[in-house]
Amino acid sequence: MTLQTLDTGLFKLDGGAMFGVVPKPLWQKLNPADEQNRCTWAMRCLLYEQGSQLLLVDTGIGDKQDAKFFGHYDLHGDASLIKSIHQAGYSETDITDVLLTHLHFDHVGGAVKRTDGQLSPVFSNATYWTHPSHWNWAVHPNPREKASFLSENILPVQESGQLKFLADNPFPYADISLLYVDGHTEKMALPIVKWKGRTVAYMADLIPSSGHVPLPYVMSYDVRPLLTMDEKARVLQQAAAENWILVFEHDPVTEAATVEMTEKGVRIKEKGRLAELV
Repeated sequence: MTLQTLDTGLFKLDGGAMFGVVPKPLWQKLNPADEQNRCTWAMRCLLYEQGSQLLLVDTGIGDKQDAKFFGHYDLHGDASLIKSIHQAGYSETDITDVLLTHLHFDHVGGAVKRTDGQLSPVFSNATYWTHPSHWNWAVHPNPREKASFLSENILPVQESGQLKFLADNPFPYADISLLYVDGHTEKMALPIVKWKGRTVAYMADLIPSSGHVPLPYVMSYDVRPLLTMDEKARVLQQAAAENWILVFEHDPVTEAATVEMTEKGVRIKEKGRLAELV
């Protein structure tokens, strides 16, 4: 049984959008912005092996969009999803399951490839998992999220016959429970993994970076920001009480951390690589 993170490259998003109502002089200390007010963010996936099963959690942004699209996000860095999978000792055909926490383009783009103009799933032997309510939310998007749900990232998975819906089918990993949260988007699925006697929680976009641990640090992308704060509070209180390890999908520096209760609320206790914290 192994658990590891995979780097899929770096991209940039507007700092104000990523930190919401928090003033720039505060968030600038956490993640400095460039001349266009964009901060650098990671796209960090999770890979979990259990016997003959190999689970990939999220897939990064992929590489099938055109130069104009990628120009908005300034993709950089040497890492990619496929390169990282190979460096971990596996191939695309080894992946048996892909859990998509949600279907925003920076989480699902790497799930589908374009070959000679044709779209198909990258992982031909895998079952792709998403929550049915989130799927309906994504294929019938609201105006606020429409630009984040791209049909070329989503529909080919269904058309291939490789899609299964959480809640309608048992998730085939005994050591993983799924926490559904609705502040960022409808029914985002967070995997909570029991591993080496510890609880490892993949935070996706509920807490995208270590800088988002304080409750008011909520992204402007969230459709229900007040609900996000409530969901964060519950997760962080449990994480502090039970010494969870939190894995941050978008933090460009900090891969994982534990948290503790302080006079100012829950704050980072110890941070580092996942393997160092177990």
